Amino acid sequence: MSSPLRLSALLSYPDNGGLTLVAGPEDVEWDAVVIENDESDLADPVQHRLAVLTSGIPRTTWQQDALLRRVRDRGYSGLAVPGAAAIDPGARRLAIRLRLALLDVARPIQLAKACWMLIEARDALTLGQVRKVAQSFEYSAQDLGDLLRHIVANLSTGVALVDRAGVVLEAGGHLSPDLHAGIGFESWADLARTEHAAAASVRVDSPARTGLRLVLFGDGIGEPQLQALSVAAQVAMPAVAARILIDEVAAINEVAVSSALLRDFTDLRGAADDDVDRRMSERGWRTQGHHLAFHMTARGRVDAFSLLRSLRSGLGSIDAESHATSAGSGVSGWLTFAQQPSAEKVERAVAALRELHAEALRDFAVATGVGSLQPGPAGLGATLDEAADAAKIAAARSAAGWFVRVDSLGLEQLLLAWTGNDTFVPAAESLLAPLREGTGELLTTLAAYLDHESGIAATAIALGLHRNTVAVRIRRAQELLGIDMRDPDARLALHLACRSVLMR
Repeated sequence: MSSPLRLSALLSYPDNGGLTLVAGPEDVEWDAVVIENDESDLADPVQHRLAVLTSGIPRTTWQQDALLRRVRDRGYSGLAVPGAAAIDPGARRLAIRLRLALLDVARPIQLAKACWMLIEARDALTLGQVRKVAQSFEYSAQDLGDLLRHIVANLSTGVALVDRAGVVLEAGGHLSPDLHAGIGFESWADLARTEHAAAASVRVDSPARTGLRLVLFGDGIGEPQLQALSVAAQVAMPAVAARILIDEVAAINEVAVSSALLRDFTDLRGAADDDVDRRMSERGWRTQGHHLAFHMTARGRVDAFSLLRSLRSGLGSIDAESHATSAGSGVSGWLTFAQQPSAEKVERAVAALRELHAEALRDFAVATGVGSLQPGPAGLGATLDEAADAAKIAAARSAAGWFVRVDSLGLEQLLLAWTGNDTFVPAAESLLAPLREGTGELLTTLAAYLDHESGIAATAIALGLHRNTVAVRIRRAQELLGIDMRDPDARLALHLACRSVLMR
């Protein structure tokens, strides 16, 4: 049984003979197509049909107007003719008044074949799409993205890999959030539509990545074409799943190699080794310059490879050369600066690492340590060791948001040892007593606030609170204690008091 041919579907069909809309309605559809050499050969009267003429558009204005009127009088609601794009402006306005869709076509015979495929030959259309998918696999792909681009080149539609959260990878177009929201993730194959676009998707059966769907999408796709794309997606899926597995294995192998190299480098403890230097250089790991390392360690069961993959995009946005690899059950990484960075630039880098840590906490139970800025090859090893030590300390500091910077540990650790004596602790408990009433949330918030260098935003992230809530609590704590926290000495004493009380 044939189905109506929508103009939008015909325009979106890749092999439509070079069809473009010149004037007239965009929402028209036809029951049949008639192809003739000249307008005089057209049958009449007919309704809801598209006329395709091979003779070309007349040159004079009056002939153009007469052609449009005669075609419309015969009942045709669409006219495709070579050269229509050059029609007189007055004739364009006439087509609009007549509600006649005027189309320019470079290859009328190919247009007629496209119309037949979309109206009558659904099986042939599907076979054609499947054949194009098969052609996508004739040439080897470098990676998954390259494979998707091959499919785009053959099908002339957008291709995307998606999960419930959004688009993972796409080529040939942008899958809109509205269209993504309409995809049924529970079914094996699914069709989705918005007002202007449509998508055919299929679940990707891959042991490497779960929850993915392969989506073929585009604007103005008609129902026959969408059904054909659904079959094409199911044919393409096994190759895509295989490519995902190949890329995943390659990525795991690459991480294993880089992890082993980092371990070999740190084991040298600053000593020179030509082989390690060569391997570091081949990987693009510069040992010269100034380095700032970080280490994320697991506080529970964490897949180090998944953690590393989630960090890479965030690392790339930091204004420094960045590298990272797995290290045990966590991830070690570092930033390299060609020239010694200013103190402000270092602080911005540390703030970016803190944000990276906060993002990771949403999906992984980790603690992060940051080393100090160190120069040269020996300095890279030193800052990596510092970051690992700081991460161990961070794993026991929930009040610090599981984040510790080694630069802040020296004097603080000495002072904390002193605050554990029998004289300081009772005084600290007396000082903070007004904050310990009720649930003690004021004391917890104040301690986190001081741990995060009096940063409202950082404290809110660490405690999972709104910034306004933190600000209100800090003002209330200051009122109850009667201490001016703008005074550095008073703030240090208060910080140490909080630490001594909360660590008991």
